[in-house]
Amino acid sequence: RQGSELAGWAMGRWTYEGIDLNHNFADLNTALWDAEDNDLVPHEFPNHYIPIPEYYTFANATVAPETRAVIAWMQRYPFVLSANLHGGELVVTYPFDMSRTYWKAQELTPTPDDGVFRWLATVYATANLAMASGERRRCHYDDFARLGNIINGANWHTVAGSMNDFSYLHTNCFEITVELSCDKFPHASELPEEWENNRESLLLFMEQVHRGIKGVVRDSDTEQGIPNAIISVDGINHDVRT
Repeated sequence: RQGSELAGWAMGRWTYEGIDLNHNFADLNTALWDAEDNDLVPHEFPNHYIPIPEYYTFANATVAPETRAVIAWMQRYPFVLSANLHGGELVVTYPFDMSRTYWKAQELTPTPDDGVFRWLATVYATANLAMASGERRRCHYDDFARLGNIINGANWHTVAGSMNDFSYLHTNCFEITVELSCDKFPHASELPEEWENNRESLLLFMEQVHRGIKGVVRDSDTEQGIPNAIISVDGINHDVRT
């Protein structure tokens, strides 16, 4: 109710237990990159459906119940497209969110599916009325308009354990982050305008599930569908499963 004028950037960021949910997912990036550096991918270490580390599953691990619930939800349903919605900036970010050079606060760190992620981010950003406005001003210091209002997450600021990276590495899901508005806490009277700014973007983004290859992988003898068949595309070191 205070609005952004009286609420700092940290307001509402942490749970009652003091956990930042946006950085609370298992870091699968480090294990993958270590395996790549040792030439173990994909014959000894997978390039997709990367398992959750054992330490993360312990009862005393610093994992919020909300995070555990979302992971169980993602494992139960085979999502393929997702967006998580944030406030406080006007930009769409895409994985990876964690820089590959661990000591760098900013570093371009694209996924093997960088072209697809850039497309998804651009679809949202170009249809967003606030981002596409010719009168748009910077929210803070970064001039994202000159980048087309999209940026690789790690090239903005590195984050370990983000939901975007986890979705991509642990499931089939391609996920982006949308920073919806400069105003992190819009007043109720401003919500209709925020909705109009984002309505078409949300619809266009959802429509992108129809882009790409679709079908059913079948057994050639029985014609029965094959679950969990691994599909590889030449030149993309990230497989998906049926």
